[in-house]
Amino acid sequence: MKKISNIAALAATAAFLPFSAMADTADGDALNGMGWDEIVELARGGEVNWFMWGGSDKINQYVSEYVGDILESDYGVTLNRVGVTDTASVVNIVLGEREAGNVDNGTVDMIWINGENFRTMRQGDLVYCGYPDVLPNNALVDWDNPAIANDFGVPVDGCEVPWNTVQFSFAYNTALYDTPPKSIPDLLEWIKANPGQFTYPAPPDFNGSVFVRHVLYHAAGGVENLLGEFDQERFDTVAAETWRILNDIEPYLWREGQTYPATIAALQQLYANQEVGIIFNYSAADVGINIENGTFPPTTQGYAMDDGTIGNTNYTLIPFNSPNKAAALVLQNVLLSADAQVQKALPAVWGTNPGIDMSRVTGDLRATFDAIERHPNVVPAEDLATTSLPELQASWISAIEQGWIENVGSK
Repeated sequence: MKKISNIAALAATAAFLPFSAMADTADGDALNGMGWDEIVELARGGEVNWFMWGGSDKINQYVSEYVGDILESDYGVTLNRVGVTDTASVVNIVLGEREAGNVDNGTVDMIWINGENFRTMRQGDLVYCGYPDVLPNNALVDWDNPAIANDFGVPVDGCEVPWNTVQFSFAYNTALYDTPPKSIPDLLEWIKANPGQFTYPAPPDFNGSVFVRHVLYHAAGGVENLLGEFDQERFDTVAAETWRILNDIEPYLWREGQTYPATIAALQQLYANQEVGIIFNYSAADVGINIENGTFPPTTQGYAMDDGTIGNTNYTLIPFNSPNKAAALVLQNVLLSADAQVQKALPAVWGTNPGIDMSRVTGDLRATFDAIERHPNVVPAEDLATTSLPELQASWISAIEQGWIENVGSK
């Protein structure tokens, strides 16, 4: 059985943080009946435990310093950022607490989440819902946009708020290769022609998982043949071809596919060491950031795929048993603010795309956003958007990831 390299310990499974003696204890129904000023006062002097993927120093710095400083200085709220490698582990914490009868003093106040993890929490009745309209900055969210109102096909229905929009992108080293493969069929041929120069993180890493979905789309003859509710018969047929393709290229992967990097950070290090020649990420801006900080060679160039790449929205969610719901609402409102959304759009900060509708932002902040200069080696967002592919409904994702583990990763 193959080993997954660079497995990191999950901080969430061991993190049981102390709560402030002044933690707010109002239940969801009471909060939904309060005005915003009342919620802010209830949150003041408390804290909020935000569990989120911690694999990016840039994101961690933005959250801990920029967002944390605003919470502390403007609202007297302490932000505890808890970095994890797998969001499913946080979902399991909340689920375990519900099963143990802990309905009002949970460990987790907020989660960075989307897709199958959101679906699992909705199905398990683990989510605090019905509050977005109380957030002043909810006015900046375009809930009429289906890509915002639905999380991997699951209606949001007031149970989370958007944070970022992202789209998968590729990059290559122009010093090593004249032209990159610009479609999945071309990439599969390129992998065989350049043995050892490509790999992908093992699912359920979300970047590795989306690469596998790209191959699944190819095997299905297009994503349009997979849309809708999960269909076991369709899945079995398409998945069998997907596992055949992935097993067929495995001997040509880095280390002959005997091991896979566990995270996108591990893959980035392989690329930085020129052990692989192609990199990918849900964040196109990472190319420019890693060139500027000296991690990637300056000859790295991002590009769009002719047959498209997958895009989606990610969100923040408050568990049903958060003891600090008021503080979590204040945090969500800060994250939705035009100031915070523009700040994280700056390439030197993060370079991610806003989760709010920037057409609703005016004045200096809109001018600042419009003036943001993209790093010349980062693929333009408009190039990606022209061939954006939809995500499958969340019910497909767990089957795909488990299928990869059973039919590719463990073979």
